[in-house]
Amino acid sequence: MFTSEKGVVEEWLSEFKTLPETSLQSYATNLKDKSSLVSSLYKVIQEPQSELLEPVCHQLFEFYRSGEEQLLRFTLQFLPELIWCYLAVSASRNVHSSGCIEALLLGVYNLEIVDKQGHSKVLSFTIPSLSKPSVYHEPSSIGSMALTESALSQHGLSKVVYSGPHPQREMLTAQNRFEVLTFLLLCYNATLTYMPSVSLQSLCQICSRICVCGYPRQHVRKYKGVSSRIPVSSGFMVQMLTGIYFAFYNGEWDLAQKALDDIIYRAQLELYPEPLLVANAIKASLPHGAMKSSKEGTRCIQVEITPTSSRISRNAVTSMSIRGHRWKRHEQPDNTNDTTELGILIIPEISVTNVAGERTGNGEKGRTLGEIDAQHLQGVQETATDPRTESKGLPEIRRQKSVRKMMEDGINSPGRVQF
Repeated sequence: MFTSEKGVVEEWLSEFKTLPETSLQSYATNLKDKSSLVSSLYKVIQEPQSELLEPVCHQLFEFYRSGEEQLLRFTLQFLPELIWCYLAVSASRNVHSSGCIEALLLGVYNLEIVDKQGHSKVLSFTIPSLSKPSVYHEPSSIGSMALTESALSQHGLSKVVYSGPHPQREMLTAQNRFEVLTFLLLCYNATLTYMPSVSLQSLCQICSRICVCGYPRQHVRKYKGVSSRIPVSSGFMVQMLTGIYFAFYNGEWDLAQKALDDIIYRAQLELYPEPLLVANAIKASLPHGAMKSSKEGTRCIQVEITPTSSRISRNAVTSMSIRGHRWKRHEQPDNTNDTTELGILIIPEISVTNVAGERTGNGEKGRTLGEIDAQHLQGVQETATDPRTESKGLPEIRRQKSVRKMMEDGINSPGRVQF
């Protein structure tokens, strides 16, 4: 650690001690813009033997219990690095050098599990139902759901999962270690939208280190320092995935991709179903190309929302399209009454009242006739074109049409005898 960085940290330590209560809010507002201070504090935390580590942890805890929202977030941005340092020291069995970090983590945990009145908190989470639309899905896009008696009885009921109350802890042991760290990561994920990019980078890096240390992939990643395996729990890995999923869409694509692969690697070795399910779901939903989102703009997770209005393909065959196709085909000029296709005859337009444009019915002139109907139609045309029988053409046409109608309906003429 350089002398200049050490001086920045020492000035920060002395400044807060002499700060009056009235200027606390303005001090907290300007604190997040001091990038040199943040980088110096990261270096102090990464050196367990540093003499500044204990006063820095003490002041970060004072920030957290001050009640000022921005000071609380300032402390939370170092949480991934603090967790990594504690786990690395615990894996090396040098517990005495991590006492101040352990005290800070325990202090934040004990403050978060109670409300302002000192009562234990009970966190609730509502599991969304697939039968109701959300920003992530539309029920119509999933497919038809069978309406069974069991499904109808549970329709509209939302499932609520409760977490807590959590017991207070006086020290971290092998039994409660990941229970405390998982809850701390849950608190960190609740403020992800306020975390700077350096904190997201730290989260992705420590997730990779925790998952591959002590395994053959550590040599591929070229991680040095800790060579022993760090135990993890299934719930802790799921909380890591929550932060990594946010980092994907907020400017940290490369680091998040590497961390996701390392978590899948470790979850396969440990045979943890929950992290494997979440990690593979995240991997399947990622776009093919890297997301180049602005680090200074609005931070959000992009999802594709299915339109609520039903869309019908333009090429879909409907009764209206068939009807329009018929009228369009027969409105084209035709110079002959012969067949347009082999074996297909079109009935010419016959106007009894000599009024143009009169139609008998939808599709009447586009009927396809058989061989017998064609013969009758030919007889109708010859009768109508003969000048000698012009006056007798109308009754003949009606008679031929009635005969054809009876043949279509399968009714025998009255003059015929059935045997």
